[in-house]
Amino acid sequence: MVDGGPVKTPGGAGDLDHAVAVFAEVRPRLFGIAYRMLGSATEAEDLVQDVWLRWQNYDRATVENPAAFLATVATRLAINASQSARARRETYIGPWLPEPVDTGADPYLGAERGEALEFAILILLERLSPTERAAYVLREAFDYPYRQIAEIIGAGEPAVRQLVSRARRHVLDGRRAPVAGNEQRRLLTAFVTAARSGDLKALEELFAADVTSYSDGGGAVRASRFPVVGATRVARYVRAFANHFWDGVDVRYASTNGQTSALLGRDGQVFAVLTVDASAQGIDRVLWMMNPDKITAVPAGPDRPGSRRTASS
Repeated sequence: MVDGGPVKTPGGAGDLDHAVAVFAEVRPRLFGIAYRMLGSATEAEDLVQDVWLRWQNYDRATVENPAAFLATVATRLAINASQSARARRETYIGPWLPEPVDTGADPYLGAERGEALEFAILILLERLSPTERAAYVLREAFDYPYRQIAEIIGAGEPAVRQLVSRARRHVLDGRRAPVAGNEQRRLLTAFVTAARSGDLKALEELFAADVTSYSDGGGAVRASRFPVVGATRVARYVRAFANHFWDGVDVRYASTNGQTSALLGRDGQVFAVLTVDASAQGIDRVLWMMNPDKITAVPAGPDRPGSRRTASS
């Protein structure tokens, strides 16, 4: 059952204290599952809170494996939530991008591995069915055995293997082999420098021929409502707003979704999260997250040790 079963009267204060401790231990994993399924830190937090309420009121004495039980409830709720989220995104204004999350302290976001966390993969997973996405996330990020995934999503083990295999092929077919993290950061910082100066030649040299620029403003701020495609077109697009966009902007680099992103701010307030996805051919995607409701989970404080700040020019 998606709701985790019937609600019964919980035990006394000691039992509730134990329930809190159990939930706190597994909470990072629940959030990691929900975030990868929904692409939204805000919605993932709401879902985890829903899991807690169900756990709080459940007959916990009947649960043999609390971690497995809670993961099952979270995943099934996320499958349901993904279905309604997909319907909402059909009316979203402009390109939809995942909500950035701070991975400076937890690079895997509660998972065994960092899979299904980078922006490019989350965008690709949006095209899968919620069940396919759940199977992929549980297997690739959290290393659940196929048998347990089958129990969680209510499918046979052979079907689960097929779901994961199809999802893997979709990810491989939809994205070139990414560059290493240090090269991704180098390309991002080079892009910021070229974009700030409006250097058309430098921009074009950084891009793959079929580079695409996506801007997510959600209708709340001015942003392109259509992807811009092609090295020359993207370079000209970026140069067109260089003079006014970068005026007074501070750039701080942080780890979001397991990659380096540039946090763009004015007067100490982050107004955009910028990152790039790159391969051996150069920058394949430029991602501008500018919807103010979707950048609340990025680090807002001082740079962490080792990070760099670029002052406005």
